Amino acid sequence: MGSIWRLFRDFLFSRTNKEFLIFVFFIALSGIFWLSMTLNETYEQEFSIPVTVVGVPKNVVLTSEETDTIRMTIRDKGITLAAYMYGDMLKNVKINFKPYAHNNGTGIVTTSELQKIVYQYLVSSSKIISTKPDKLEFFYNYGANKRVPVRWTGRVIPEDLYFISRVKYYPDSVDVYASQALLDSISVVYSEHLNYVNFRDTLVVNANLEKIKGVKMVPDHIKMEFFTDVLTEEKLDGIPVEGINMPPGKILRTFPMKVTVSFVTGVSVYRSLKPEDFTIVADYDEIAANPSEKCRIYIKKSPPGISRVHLNINEVDYLIEEQVE
Repeated sequence: MGSIWRLFRDFLFSRTNKEFLIFVFFIALSGIFWLSMTLNETYEQEFSIPVTVVGVPKNVVLTSEETDTIRMTIRDKGITLAAYMYGDMLKNVKINFKPYAHNNGTGIVTTSELQKIVYQYLVSSSKIISTKPDKLEFFYNYGANKRVPVRWTGRVIPEDLYFISRVKYYPDSVDVYASQALLDSISVVYSEHLNYVNFRDTLVVNANLEKIKGVKMVPDHIKMEFFTDVLTEEKLDGIPVEGINMPPGKILRTFPMKVTVSFVTGVSVYRSLKPEDFTIVADYDEIAANPSEKCRIYIKKSPPGISRVHLNINEVDYLIEEQVE
């Protein structure tokens, strides 16, 4: 052990290494001198400062975020700015609810009031040069809310030959808190913009809800399941034609009496379809207004989960009979 220490000491304090150590010492000394000179200069630095609303009464619901962020440019010596940057002095700025809450569901803290509050967290030599935004707003109500459904928005496209057969939401509705005017205008809330492409299996997505100014959502995030199915072009026969707007005592008979509908859907949806899921009609009012040998028929109802629905024929022969008592 002693021999190893002697070898290390002889190596460290050899003439060459001794000169190197002296060089490193003066480099470090000059660096410390430069740093002290730099930190003693006056600078301006912009800070992002979180501001939290506190002292909210128990009967009040904040419908905006409890914590907002303002940007302030502060002038002071570098050492002080470094303390703000790496310390906690500007990370817990609080404003009291009551002095700034008006009775209309909004609270406004002006620039001068914001600066006055932040100055309490600064040393006396610091000066605030600018503030963005020019005011801080928060919104609240006294518990008014309603439950609304959620929907997804964005770009969700499965692989070719697949389509989204249904979407399941967890939860399917959320409680929204806002002013009465906003509550009256909100009938649905949407997820943040989604972007998923080229998938074939069930897609599970966790997403935040899209923020609305002055609105609080509980919960503010949802889970969605996008179920896929294979696209197929199919047809269904034997769907009867019905007459609508028929006068009392009259019956519409069409030839043929039943028609075929073609459509595009998923394999699993097609297996569950029945003729009763479709309603095909002929309108007596149209027949009476434009008498001819044939009448037009229309698809009045079709089940969900199918697209590009069309009839194999659009006109049929018909006969209007008097109903026999």
